[in-house]
Amino acid sequence: MKNLFAYLIILISTAPTALAQKDADAKAILSGVGQKYRSYNTVKSDFTLTIANPQEGVNQTQNGTLITQVKANKYKLSFFSNTTKKALTQEIISDGKTQWTYMPAQKEVQINDANTTEGINPAQIFTLYEKGYKYIYTGLQKQAGKTYQVVELTPTDAKQSIFKIRLLIDKMKKQIYNAQLFDKNGGRYNYTINTFTPDVSVAANTFTFNPKAYTGVEVVDLR
Repeated sequence: MKNLFAYLIILISTAPTALAQKDADAKAILSGVGQKYRSYNTVKSDFTLTIANPQEGVNQTQNGTLITQVKANKYKLSFFSNTTKKALTQEIISDGKTQWTYMPAQKEVQINDANTTEGINPAQIFTLYEKGYKYIYTGLQKQAGKTYQVVELTPTDAKQSIFKIRLLIDKMKKQIYNAQLFDKNGGRYNYTINTFTPDVSVAANTFTFNPKAYTGVEVVDLR
């Protein structure tokens, strides 16, 4: 799950001049999103993740919360099994140096170095386009009564499992509203940002994990 979220969040034109123009439009849109995101100290986002794979009979929904401290590269990513957010299924926390992956059902926390884990740091999810992706602006799309700018990204590394990411961006707010990831195995991962709250106050221990505070938790140090 952590790798799927970290990949968040292309149509190839046969006319070179049109492609160049659309690339310029996409870059301007994405740069605006990244610039605004970096202007905040912290950001808290509540999101809904829908996973669908008809070939494997998969269709499920999860809710989550992501808290990031933008400039410090810290984050806390929590997944819940239902909309009431009472059943925590997984939590991934990083202070920029160490990453903890807590699995309540297994009563286990895995520890890794933050810079050796796979995928992209979730703290960079709103600026992931800046490295390793091509992008193109494909126009406007209406959803839930609003009109969004649509930008599609493809990884420069063709070996990646996720071969396309489609972003719906709120033009006025310069925020990502929705990200849809397309997997080569037929999977579709749809992230909808339900709330986006900048500069929230967070406790000093938000981006660390203290195993002593969790009775019976086994610590697996993979560093």
